Amino acid sequence: MNQPPTTQRTYHGDINPEEMADVLVSAFNQGNMQAQQIGQGDKVMVQIATRQHAQSGGKAALSVTIQKIEDGVSVALGQHAWLGAAASLGQTALGALANPWSLLGRLDDLAQDVTSLTLTDKVWEAVEKFAQAAKVTKTISERLQSVVCPYCSTANKVGAAVCEHCGGPLGEVQPVSCPKCGNVMPPKSKFCANCGTALPA
Repeated sequence: MNQPPTTQRTYHGDINPEEMADVLVSAFNQGNMQAQQIGQGDKVMVQIATRQHAQSGGKAALSVTIQKIEDGVSVALGQHAWLGAAASLGQTALGALANPWSLLGRLDDLAQDVTSLTLTDKVWEAVEKFAQAAKVTKTISERLQSVVCPYCSTANKVGAAVCEHCGGPLGEVQPVSCPKCGNVMPPKSKFCANCGTALPA
């Protein structure tokens, strides 16, 4: 059974959304493809479409929303109408940046207006290469947060086996991250709430 492509991934570490957006624009703004960056700072969107569709306006584009989160970035793929030069400064673009979840849609519908679903694979490949070069991962960073001892309520570092104050075991309260998309899940989660991947026991 084929699973739908993951539309959101989380990368933990020191990563700049604008740098990732620049890499995506450079990678896809060539040949018959056109890419543009909208926004700056902690929330950026990159749109990718064929040049023909981008120039005609109103066609769907693959939208990549890159948003700074605690200890990393969240990268979400979706579809959205190509935002022209005037619209990129207007309310449509601002609304899309304010609510990136509105961009998530059925990626199989996008295949008709962009090139094909292989474009999403190419985007994820470019994002993964950037993440690897930036030395960030989809695994939980030790800097993310502390875990609280269930016996004495002392804060401990994520990953600590026992409480530094009372020596109580902390294995049952450690968060887990999805190996496929990097989403951080509560302890004892069996499946990722983002992509549905079974989590290791």
